[in-house]
Amino acid sequence: MIIRDVKKEELSFIRNQRKSAYEEHEDAVSKEHWEALQKSILSDADIQPHVELLVAELDGIIVGSIALFPAKVDAYEGKVEELEYPEIRLLAVPKSSRGHGVATALLNECFLRAKTKGYGYIGLHTGSFMLGAIRLYESLGFNRLPQYDFEPANDGIIVRAYRRAL
Repeated sequence: MIIRDVKKEELSFIRNQRKSAYEEHEDAVSKEHWEALQKSILSDADIQPHVELLVAELDGIIVGSIALFPAKVDAYEGKVEELEYPEIRLLAVPKSSRGHGVATALLNECFLRAKTKGYGYIGLHTGSFMLGAIRLYESLGFNRLPQYDFEPANDGIIVRAYRRAL
């Protein structure tokens, strides 16, 4: 498996793959929450300056992606204060590629990049309904930071904050 920076011409493919990977959660949330999530995963936030958008490639096929936002960047459009460490966002692995270590490989590359830049922590946010993602993050050493949680659609669904020491 190769983890690399995304090529500009792959952006549309990555966003469509991301949307497809997240569709399994559509029935777990309200229509308003799903619309807010779709807007977030399809936005141009992943091409802000200094955001590193990475893909996992297996046998020449893109099998997942992730965005690494730098510290002190508004990754959530004002919903969370700017943090002192990088933030992982938009991890997406299609169902057909799950179970092969793709998500872990993408996360490990983010850990390495953040540590190389001198950070002692890396963070992320995930929906309380994304139970598989929560299990993965906790198994990799992420700890909850509820003071940075937020509720994007005012529907009781919390986007949970996590942080991991590097």
